Amino acid sequence: MYLIGLTGGIASGKSTVARRLVEHGAIHLDADQLARRVVEPGSACLDAIMREFGEGVVTHDGMLDRQKLGEIVFREEGARARLNAIVHPAVRELSGRLIAKAEQEDPNAVVVYDVPLLVEAQVDHPFDLIVVTSAPKRTQVERLVRERGLDPIQAEARVDAQVSDADRRAVADVVIDTGGSLAHTMSQADDLWVRIDRERRAKRA
Repeated sequence: MYLIGLTGGIASGKSTVARRLVEHGAIHLDADQLARRVVEPGSACLDAIMREFGEGVVTHDGMLDRQKLGEIVFREEGARARLNAIVHPAVRELSGRLIAKAEQEDPNAVVVYDVPLLVEAQVDHPFDLIVVTSAPKRTQVERLVRERGLDPIQAEARVDAQVSDADRRAVADVVIDTGGSLAHTMSQADDLWVRIDRERRAKRA
């Protein structure tokens, strides 16, 4: 198996690169989706969140009320760290199981694990390659306004709240510049696949 850690700032083109790699034959795991799975009604993770933050963060039908929890996390000092201490280990355990399952089903699989918080959460799966998508802050803000309907001040705050691009680049084996055209991003993703395929063959040999 060949395992890629894909990370990058908000609206930096991670999904576009992941989709292109899937078109080439990769398996895509999305950490955000896994984070939603581990807090499903009845889960140990949701119970722990409720004990930590109160029953008010769960709706009447047993679902996590993300808006209520978000208000607490942004308002209270240290709340984000307490939430991460509950959610991150659960996501890590689930992602580890899914990666192992992919390898069991196909020992030659290429798995792209899309982890926005790879640096912040210190995700330490045995990656063969860490790929960082990178776009100028102005481009990220414009995308958030255009594609997600945020106002510019909200969008800038979202970008600023994340770890710096320099910190991500420090852990990168490959940086994909997504600040230009879609064709330019796709071309870099295609070049990346050629490298992955070459390294995968060398690993098998």
